[in-house]
Amino acid sequence: MSIGSFTIVPDFKRDIDDKDENILIIAIIYIQIFIIISGIADFTDSFIKKCEPIEKMLDVLTIAEVTRLIATRFGDCRMSKEQLSLDEALNRVLAEEIQAADYVPVFNRSTVDGYAVRASDVFGCSEAIPALLKMTGVSSMGEHIALQLEKGCCTYVPTGGEVPEGADAVVMIEHADDFGDGTIGVYKACAPGTNLIFKGDDVKPGKVVYPIGKMLHVADIGTLAALGVTKIMVRKKPRVALISTGDELVQAGEPVMPGKIRDVNGPMLYAAILESRAQPDFLGILQDDMQEIKRAMSEAVKESDMLILTGGTSVGLKDTIPEALSTLGEMLVHGIASKPGKPTIFGVIEDKPVFGLSGNPLAAFFMFLLLVKPLLHSMQGIELVTRSLVVPISRAVPSNHGREDLIPVALKENQASPIIGKSGLITTLSGADGYIRIARDIEGINQGENVEVFLF
Repeated sequence: MSIGSFTIVPDFKRDIDDKDENILIIAIIYIQIFIIISGIADFTDSFIKKCEPIEKMLDVLTIAEVTRLIATRFGDCRMSKEQLSLDEALNRVLAEEIQAADYVPVFNRSTVDGYAVRASDVFGCSEAIPALLKMTGVSSMGEHIALQLEKGCCTYVPTGGEVPEGADAVVMIEHADDFGDGTIGVYKACAPGTNLIFKGDDVKPGKVVYPIGKMLHVADIGTLAALGVTKIMVRKKPRVALISTGDELVQAGEPVMPGKIRDVNGPMLYAAILESRAQPDFLGILQDDMQEIKRAMSEAVKESDMLILTGGTSVGLKDTIPEALSTLGEMLVHGIASKPGKPTIFGVIEDKPVFGLSGNPLAAFFMFLLLVKPLLHSMQGIELVTRSLVVPISRAVPSNHGREDLIPVALKENQASPIIGKSGLITTLSGADGYIRIARDIEGINQGENVEVFLF
């Protein structure tokens, strides 16, 4: 709408931050007074329509409320199953429990090179008075020893070798002598079970070795091999479509001209999705074109289990994601009482979760960490483990009422040192070991006060 030679079009391209709210409210009041005095009815309608997204952004949910909303909508969503070979199973999540079908080990094994004995035959022996035993056999690696050890006898057994029936201990070879006439002298007594692993000590048939939801690590692969498992059922990895938006963005390998910046969020979130055990699919950089973005979003949800977009989530003239999401599906959240991360979006298209993250890399990182990652873990049945520690803070950190502040910190000399930088600087994160959360009803933290540091 033009008045004279002036065009009144609010430019809210940049993210709305809490410090801007009072300015916005005052501006709205002054302009409304101007409207009343001037009697410009058609301008009033146009202005109110443009301000509707701003008013919605001022009425936002907390991180905790959004987390509960996501859990309510998708908390029971689990990926389907697929069968993999053991070679493909590392870092995958079990969809079925693993039960042992056999004993591990399947025979009594020695843990040392020595002589299998009856513990009662060497009771009370010493270097002065050795126990004299008759050697009646040798246990060879990989071969079954079909022998019943009699009283007063022993057999040689290597480390890992089978111990004959009747033996209940193994004397280390260092504590015995071979007298050369088939007689072994033992100089150290041992109790039943010494240097011996009994059949089934590790696992017995029917034991649940791994429950549903267990993520398989390197040692687990070895255990499954010991159990004779070659095929396992796991949860499929969620497929996550990832789109960066913005006229200003260029790919990492391209030269940066004036007015352009390299796409940081695309590569960063791709790595974050991989770290969350999901499968990312980066669909590229899109310009701030409504029709093109709607087309890309519509196609992406058909081929994926989740869609993440970055940029274009605030209330500026080129912030297209809110309208595109509302047109294609349902927008459940637009704005979170958090700094960074206020212009975050969450919604649904064709029963698929859709996240719109801020173009600010710091905000995108934190909202992925607190909202997206927990859902990706939940979809795979992975228990989300949060590591934290409590240490004093090295200096005071101010905060405003009404929002939760997320502050990166470095751990130095048993203190949390806040890393305060401008909101768009990605290097703020590179030196951080974790972050602290300042609740929305607290006006900052004093120097020396204990804080909980959530580790990355």
